[in-house]
Amino acid sequence: MKDIKNKDIGYRIMELRLDRGYSRERLAERAGISSKFLFEIERNEKGFSANTLINLAEALDVSADYIMTGRGSTKFDEGIAEALEKFEPSILEKVEDLLKLAYEIAHNN
Repeated sequence: MKDIKNKDIGYRIMELRLDRGYSRERLAERAGISSKFLFEIERNEKGFSANTLINLAEALDVSADYIMTGRGSTKFDEGIAEALEKFEPSILEKVEDLLKLAYEIAHNN
């Protein structure tokens, strides 16, 4: 059984927030909490309720399991998986190359 570490949870929330381009204030607003409280969560200074967990998960479009353990999927991941399943196996290598190229373009700007 995996041990849940608060340090990892706060870091994961901050990483997801930054990855989505949200300011702390914007995510806090979307999750229905104060930006100060979100700051304290990200810095592992405060715990939070199951209700706050669900609100953060919805605001970040990930599963609550992902926030808590780093495992699980996002709704976005499920959509990608469904799209990839439509390709013939012989084409998937080319799709992977295109995705790598798209990633490089997105991160070099």
